[in-house]
Amino acid sequence: MGGASRNEKKRRQAEANRRLAAAGISVPPKRNRTPLIVVAVVVVVAVVAGVAVLLNRNGSSADVAPTYTATASGAVITAGNGPATIDTYEDFLCPQCERFEQRYGNEITTALNNGQVTVRFHTIAILDPSTTPPGYSTRAANAALCAVPAGIYPAYREKLFAEQPAEGSAGLTNDQLIQFGTELGATGDFAACVNGATNAAAVTAETEASAANPALQTNGQFGTPTVAVGGAKIDLNNTNWLKDAIAAGR
Repeated sequence: MGGASRNEKKRRQAEANRRLAAAGISVPPKRNRTPLIVVAVVVVVAVVAGVAVLLNRNGSSADVAPTYTATASGAVITAGNGPATIDTYEDFLCPQCERFEQRYGNEITTALNNGQVTVRFHTIAILDPSTTPPGYSTRAANAALCAVPAGIYPAYREKLFAEQPAEGSAGLTNDQLIQFGTELGATGDFAACVNGATNAAAVTAETEASAANPALQTNGQFGTPTVAVGGAKIDLNNTNWLKDAIAAGR
């Protein structure tokens, strides 16, 4: 719009305002939207900053080094010897399990190190069809069980979640799973255990038993992660579940 047209528009608006004023009708001043825009920008920046602070806060806490011991029976790994008994059901391909580990891993490890809980890790594979080719969940679960006699289970379990592949991918190769064990100081013939799928049948049996247990289901469905305290499935929306379990076990 040219300058002449803008001036003409202003002249006509001024003339209209004079007529309205003469008729006793007040004309509200034109709103200045700049303050609202500034406020909106400040709010957005504050929200983004808040999210960044939250993420940094979650990621800044140093990992707690596990000092607890672990033994395996079938595909169930028992860690610690505390009075509160916790059963966790996890699949190493499950993204929610990885997030659960990020959220509660340090707290659980601390409780295990302090002798406050006994944790039974049920190593299952419900997501075998979610890799191409299928089967990574079972291979990862087998490797985790191989890590128990190799003396590296706590660190190896953390490594599997830290290096979790995406659903739809091929998953980690056996060579990669073996390399993790080598880096962590696995003893015995860890490679033969991984390549031989020594624990695959136990993983399948545990997976089927867990999925068929009505006490672990919600609306007839079983999923991971699932956590039970004293044999009763808990609501993971309760972020104090671990503190409650420790308190009840004293």
